[in-house]
Amino acid sequence: MTTLRLIALAAFALAVATSPALALTTGTYYVGLDTSSHTCSVVTKMAPGMKMMGKYKSKEAAEKAMAGMKKCHA
Repeated sequence: MTTLRLIALAAFALAVATSPALALTTGTYYVGLDTSSHTCSVVTKMAPGMKMMGKYKSKEAAEKAMAGMKKCHA
């Protein structure tokens, strides 16, 4: 194999290996308040018995918002 093909193959392998990790960090995240235990958590799907406190584009944004919510610290 030529050097160019090896570089292209390595770049492809790296892209395939990292794409699932990137998929986990993007999407829609919710801050959900569990109405029975009165605790908040960051989730990707709202479960029955949870009240949506906010909708965010990243997990980090949801965690930051949750830290400032008074109902999540009661």
